[in-house]
Formats: sequence, structure tokens, C-alpha cells
Amino acid sequence: MQFIRQFISFRINNSILAGLCYAFSWMMLGAFILSLLLWLSGMQEHELAKYTYIIHGISSAIGGIVSGKRSGSKGWVHGGITGLLYGIIILLIGFLALDNSFTTNDLIGICVSIIIGATGGMFGINLKK
Repeated sequence: MQFIRQFISFRINNSILAGLCYAFSWMMLGAFILSLLLWLSGMQEHELAKYTYIIHGISSAIGGIVSGKRSGSKGWVHGGITGLLYGIIILLIGFLALDNSFTTNDLIGICVSIIIGATGGMFGINLKK
């Protein structure tokens, strides 16, 4: 493994950007798992809404944890900013790709993403490096 890291080695130094990368990686993994469940089981598309909210919450929390751990101090701020950016990017993707309009539920979703990200940042700051 050390041999591979010698040639392919990069680390994102910005804690918020690293948190966003981890958050979107987990979101893509969750979307893939949901698509497999939709394809292989008897799940209907209208049942996916609650699972997508769970995946977004987990992704925002993991992004906050990574952001808080890499920041070294003020993990709740870094995690909250990561959650804010994650929520805005998800909203923009929904607005541009799916032609959704902005509603109060979207604002509530962004606020929840900020809170979950900040909580993840608080947990992340206390993890051992």
C-alpha cells in the first residue's frame, strides 16, 4: 500500500472541501444502494423520499465529522459551513436538473443540514487524529 501512496498521493488541505468530498462520496454510495434496492426488491419509487432524507442526513454528518476532524478547532463552525454548502449544492442540483422550484421545505432542509453538519463537526473535533 505504501508503494501505491508513493505515486498516487494527494490530500485536500481545506477542511470544508474535504468534508464536502466525503459527503458527496457517501451520498453517491447511498444513491447507488437505493437504486439497487429499487431494482432488486419490490420497493416503489414513491417510497424513496424518506430514504433519501436519511442518506442526505448521514452524508451531511460524515462531511461535518471529516471537516471538524481536519480543522483542529471550531469544529461546529466548519461542520456547519460544510452542511450549508452541501444543502445549497443539493438544492442547486435539484433546481437545475429537475426544474424544482424553491419552497420552504428546501429552506428547512438546508437548516437541518447545517445543524447535522455542525453536530458532526463537534463529534469530529473530538476524534483522535
